[in-house]
Amino acid sequence: MKTIISLNKKQMADALAKEFIGQSLERIDQNTPKIIKCLDELDDTDIWKRPNKSSNSIGNLILHLCGNITQYIISSLGDMPDQRERDKEFSTESGHSKTELKKKLVAVIEQAKAIIQNMNAEKLLRKKKVQGFDSSGIGNIIQVTEHYSYHTGQIIFWTKLLKDKDLAFYAGMDLNKKNEI
Repeated sequence: MKTIISLNKKQMADALAKEFIGQSLERIDQNTPKIIKCLDELDDTDIWKRPNKSSNSIGNLILHLCGNITQYIISSLGDMPDQRERDKEFSTESGHSKTELKKKLVAVIEQAKAIIQNMNAEKLLRKKKVQGFDSSGIGNIIQVTEHYSYHTGQIIFWTKLLKDKDLAFYAGMDLNKKNEI
């Protein structure tokens, strides 16, 4: 078994890239089923309700997540043209069923995950401009992972408010276990 000390620089870079990619994909994979479960709890009119004029519907949040992930991962890291129309993500008030939104989200996530999975240390460090900001591949993946988690929490919160229901994401798990040393 190799120890970290015996790894050369390239092996270390490859190991770090692999670990970063694995952890990022795991975090993304934790959020998608939560959003799907929320959509399953709602009907098509619920997904377009806004809590107030200053807030977005779940439908808007899903369109926004798809746009963000497409721009930061599929376009930038996947070397595809950037065709995002960000303002439409927030101005849309209907026109997509929950089934369509679910399919769109899953398709975007799967395409993004395939691109992330194929990154290497060199690609992770390469800088590109996205939304006018200079960011490395690592920066783009962190941005998408954090952004996906943030809006997943908003979708969960709004679903709980609409349905007055515990969504039981951690049912059967003991979250009070202490860390092992």
